[in-house]
Amino acid sequence: MVGQGYQLLSQGEYKKALSKFDKAIKEDPDNAEAYFGKAEAGMLVPKVTSEDILAAYNKAIELDPENAYYFSSMGAFCIDEGRFNDAEQAYNKAAELDSENSSNYYSEFAVAYYQRAPEVHEQFMDETGLRIIRKKALQYMLKSLGMSEEEAKDLLN
Repeated sequence: MVGQGYQLLSQGEYKKALSKFDKAIKEDPDNAEAYFGKAEAGMLVPKVTSEDILAAYNKAIELDPENAYYFSSMGAFCIDEGRFNDAEQAYNKAAELDSENSSNYYSEFAVAYYQRAPEVHEQFMDETGLRIIRKKALQYMLKSLGMSEEEAKDLLN
């Protein structure tokens, strides 16, 4: 059932995929992959709320708490939703679980945060706000490179 859901998802049949994932969850309420698929399909079905998508991600993570991909995917969703603290926590957890690829998670968060945060906070954006966003993004880029702020300053001078 889950495989059929992913097949439909890849074919752009998002509502049908969502239905397959829901059926898979009814058959096996402990199937993390079905909840993850439901979240992924739900993002592409307009009637599905952000809360429902986040709940599906959280359930997938609850059932498979060692899956870094679930955390990074939820982090990307949270960035899109403007939930930056949740996104940061999710990306950090993904990096913790998959240390070999931690630099990818840190840089992905840095770039996505840098691009999305000014849009979300546009009405409040001033030079100070932009500076705060840039600093956090830069800190995560440095983290992805395994560099401290001091090492970066030395390198650039």
